Amino acid sequence: MTPDDFRRLALALPGVVEGEHMGTTDFRVGRIFATLGYPDARHGMVQLTPDLQAMLVAAEPAAFVPVKGGWGLKGATNVVLDAIDEPTLKSALEQAWRLRAGKGLVAELDAGR
Repeated sequence: MTPDDFRRLALALPGVVEGEHMGTTDFRVGRIFATLGYPDARHGMVQLTPDLQAMLVAAEPAAFVPVKGGWGLKGATNVVLDAIDEPTLKSALEQAWRLRAGKGLVAELDAGR
């Protein structure tokens, strides 16, 4: 996957806006749920729960790596773009989005399926 693929998939979720935070591109639905370009251009980040993070890291260790330090302990998870496929990235972004989106947006996404 590429940074453009990450951006496309993040922006396809309801209510998402692209912004910038501390020199990286971020994706928000009220609050940040994903970023692009940290620690470098080959990575994205999804903000998960620690339990979701552990599950994804165990299932796809080449694609998901906990962010170093305290943020990682709270669920921030780096995505290695060249090691992930589209369905897996789409699922991870949606999981992060669901943790930040309001009930109305979640219902909107679910109704469209």
